Amino acid sequence: MSERSRDWMAQAKRDVEHAAKDVADGYYEHACFESQQAAEKAVKAVYMRLHADAWGHRVARLLEEMDLAASRPSPELIDDAKLLDQYYVPARYPNGFESGAPMDFFTKEQAADAVRRAEKIIRWCQDIQGA
Repeated sequence: MSERSRDWMAQAKRDVEHAAKDVADGYYEHACFESQQAAEKAVKAVYMRLHADAWGHRVARLLEEMDLAASRPSPELIDDAKLLDQYYVPARYPNGFESGAPMDFFTKEQAADAVRRAEKIIRWCQDIQGA
């Protein structure tokens, strides 16, 4: 099987760009979810580059379990991932809250913060990947 880490990183960057547009357009719940997805894809790109398996969708866990000889993700980066992981389900499904739709619960500030955190994780992953 061919090595596809560059494809995953390219999609991660595109996803976070789209998330930023969703912030500007008022689709805050989408921006939060897309930011989590962008971070997840960037981290999985690193795993692919290392020829390692990455299972699951929890970005924080994936970062914590990353086996790197030269560099470890900082506690702050893992905290960024933990926040993004909170957007994986509730930003998409109405049953994430007692009532209302996801669009009723997410704010511009949350969405912009999610984009910033995802961009930070992507930059770290690019540095590790050597991209």
